[in-house]
Amino acid sequence: MRHIISLLMENEAGALSRVSGLFSARGYNIESLTVAPTEDSTLSRMTIVTSGSDEVIEQIIKQLNKLIDVVRVLDLNDGKYIERELMLVKVKASGQYRDEMKRISDIFRGRIIDVSDNTFTIELTGATSKLDAYIDSLDNDSIIETVRTGASGIGRGDRILKI
Repeated sequence: MRHIISLLMENEAGALSRVSGLFSARGYNIESLTVAPTEDSTLSRMTIVTSGSDEVIEQIIKQLNKLIDVVRVLDLNDGKYIERELMLVKVKASGQYRDEMKRISDIFRGRIIDVSDNTFTIELTGATSKLDAYIDSLDNDSIIETVRTGASGIGRGDRILKI
């Protein structure tokens, strides 16, 4: 099962490598990873998307909690949460493709952020499944380049990750 693990960690050199090293040393896969400083400049928030059984995820969380740099860990799948991902897609937009790319972009609430004679660059945000559906709706020959940030998530309501 897919899990989104969010953690607060010290904003120090090497902290990211220690977390990713924990995953690789134990043979766990990281599907996506995002890291950025929080409102407290001494802390960073890391969001890790990984897959595994409940036992594997429990083991990952226990191991993360043992790392010195990690302040707090939260499995967002344990409650209600909001997930978003950003994707930039450069597509062919000449001749027959131009109107079609605009129409598909509008259906998925994408924004065209760059236009040339032959291409559109489209920005989309949403759940990973929405972005996957957008890619699936396109003809593979129309996609020139794709960049994705990976998932970010936050708990709904009063569910927060703070020290």
